Order: sequence, then C-alpha cells, then structure tokens
Amino acid sequence: MAKHIVVLGGGIIGLSVAEACSRRGHRVTLIEQHAEQRGGCSFGNAGMVVPSHFVPMAAPGMVAMGLKWMWNPESPFYIKPRLDLDLIRWGLRFVRSATRAHVERCAPLLRDLHLASRQGYQELAARGEDIGLVSKGLMMLCKESHTLDEEAAMAAKARALGVPAEVLDGAATARLDPGIAMAVAGAVHYPMDCHLSPELFIAYQQRRAAQQGTRFLWNTQVTGWARESGKLRAVKTSGGDIDADEFVISGGIWSDGMIRQLGLRLPMQAGKGYSVTLPNPVELPALCSILTEARVAVTPMGGSLRFGGTMEMSGTSESISPRRVEGILRAASSYFPNFKRSHFDGLTPWHGLRPCSPDGMPYLGRSAAASNLLVATGHAMMGLSLAPVTAAIAARLLDAEPPGFDLHLLSPNRFA
Repeated sequence: MAKHIVVLGGGIIGLSVAEACSRRGHRVTLIEQHAEQRGGCSFGNAGMVVPSHFVPMAAPGMVAMGLKWMWNPESPFYIKPRLDLDLIRWGLRFVRSATRAHVERCAPLLRDLHLASRQGYQELAARGEDIGLVSKGLMMLCKESHTLDEEAAMAAKARALGVPAEVLDGAATARLDPGIAMAVAGAVHYPMDCHLSPELFIAYQQRRAAQQGTRFLWNTQVTGWARESGKLRAVKTSGGDIDADEFVISGGIWSDGMIRQLGLRLPMQAGKGYSVTLPNPVELPALCSILTEARVAVTPMGGSLRFGGTMEMSGTSESISPRRVEGILRAASSYFPNFKRSHFDGLTPWHGLRPCSPDGMPYLGRSAAASNLLVATGHAMMGLSLAPVTAAIAARLLDAEPPGFDLHLLSPNRFA
C-alpha cells in the first residue's frame, strides 16, 4: 500500500532514499533547510566508492595519531579545543570504540555495504546513466617505505575479507598509471574500488525522484513535531505542518537537532573537509588515489582533478581554514612533482561538514523515539560510497521487508 513518506534532508543520502521510495510507488516529500543550489558535504567530496575502506574511523591508533596531528595547523586531523559537553561525550565514546574488537565486528558489514553500493552504481552505469563512473580501482600511494609496509599489512587483512589488493613497488605503480609522474615508494592497488562524479549522481537522483513524483521543499526549516498515540503525525516546519505516514531523518550533521525534541540523541560531530578542483591539470591520472601519509584523496573527474582531505572538528562553523587547505595543496606537489603550488592560485576551496558518529558507523534503522521514524545519517566520509545501499535498506524497512543486512551495529538507538 502506498504511503506518504517525508524525508528530512536533501543531501546524497536523503535524495537517494527519496528516489528509492518514490520508485516503489510511495508519495514522497523531501524537506531541505538549504536552497536547491547548495554546497553541502555531498557535492564537493572525492567521489570514491571504497570496498577497501572496511575499517571505521574509530580504530586503534587513531587517538594517538589525532593528538600528534592536533599541533600541526596543516595536518589532516584537528579538533578545536573548546568547552562543549557534546564534544566531550563524543570524544569519550570515540576512545571506548577505538579497539581492535570493534574493527573486527564492523569490517565484514562495512565491506558488504560498500560492495552492495558498488553493484548499484555499476547497474546504473550499465543502463547508460552518466554518473561519471570509472571502475579502475584505487591506489594508496605511499612516499615512505615504512608506510608501504603498513599498507601491505592492511592489504593482507583486505584479502582475508575477500577484498582484492595488490602491493606495488614504485616502478609497478608508475606502470599502472603512466599518465602522471609520482614521487612514491609504492602503492597498494584495490581493483574493486571505483570513483564517480558526485555532482552528476546527485543531479540524476534528484531528476529521477522528481520524475517519480517526489515533492521538494527547499529553504524549509524543521521546527518541531506533532505526536499521536506513540507515532508521529506531522513534522512542523517553517512552511507549516506536513502530515505523513513515515518520516526519515537524513539531515547529516543537522539530524541530531531535528530529533532531540523526541527524546533521542544521535551523537555526532561535524568533520569539516575541504577540496580544491583543478579544471585543467598539467597531468591527469586514470585512477583515483589516496596520498597515504597526507590523508589526501585525489580523483579525476572528467578532465578535471580534485584534491580533498582533512578532518577538522571545530563545530558547525562554515569558516575556511587557509592552513588546512594549504596542507592539501602541499601534498599534491609532494606526491606529484609536476604540479606546482601556483597551479592552484585563484581557485576557491570547497568545504563540507561530514556527520561523524563516535564509533565511526552510520545510523540506519528504526528509531525508538517513534514507531514510524527511520534514521539514515551519520555516514561521515562514506556518504557517497554507501548511498545506494542505504537507500535500498531504508526503502525495505519502510515497506516492512527484511533489510538484507544485520543492522544492529548501525542502530540509531545504540547511544540512547
């Protein structure tokens, strides 16, 4: 039976959920607090689909690494010291989660979710949809031999999980991607990874959802809720109350604020990321890559080349830190010697606020706050990579079907 489903949030997750539900014949209304032409974290990201990324952000060694990096203004990771109880609670949960046992529990699920999304993207491309999909794998580029040894150990874990990985020396790395000069000791190649254009995919999802009847309400704020007999009757907005049968929270870093009135907390911190896109690079790699020591992602998109990185936790401030951006640009010329700092002059950096849960896992499932409330948010840097599978799972749950995955590690109630 067709339902009216309200999706709160118009980023890549919200759009994907709206498209999947409208495709099933439901009446869908999508509410987004920003304008239609917006620049949230869905739009300027690295566009990578990464089965190789089966380790959640909360992993052994991350706390020590974060403390070391905090004192470098150009480092890949930074937490702005501030007296904020939410940040303190988030940090304590992160420390408790950053264990080997946590990684071992999460890795198989993350692998399966990424692979399912990859299949979804492959099917779209096979149908002729132009989303800029390139399926040539990803390279973890390493400048130092000891880093390559560490990545080789990670590659062994990937292969144990059924994710192909090949360790390459410098010469083999150059042969795999001869279109760009690299100053590296070697790389690990993950052939199952791929990349696409976030802008093209988001445009496709929005177009398809609209064709299937989705109504979009841009520049609309969520102000509260109307409850009735343990269910949500309506969401209160700056444009009036909107009644529905089901409600989906997919508002990224703003999701926690939407849901607090219902007595549920979704602990998240905004992890600000930056990217700079060169429209006419001096060289264009064929594969996407991660500059391992610098934690910078590099993605060819059409004829342009995008460099992105940093995890800056400074609240929801939209300010841009020039030093963080400078760290990305320095890494570009360090790994790719034919790129000069001057090539980036005059380019405007993009930034977005990634929604980061304290255990590094998304929130996906029914909420204890109301029987007709579903949560799909908190994907941090994995939003694009997990969008298709998140949407498929959400649509199944809304239709009272089995989700196809064990979701207990993703429960939105796990920190209640």
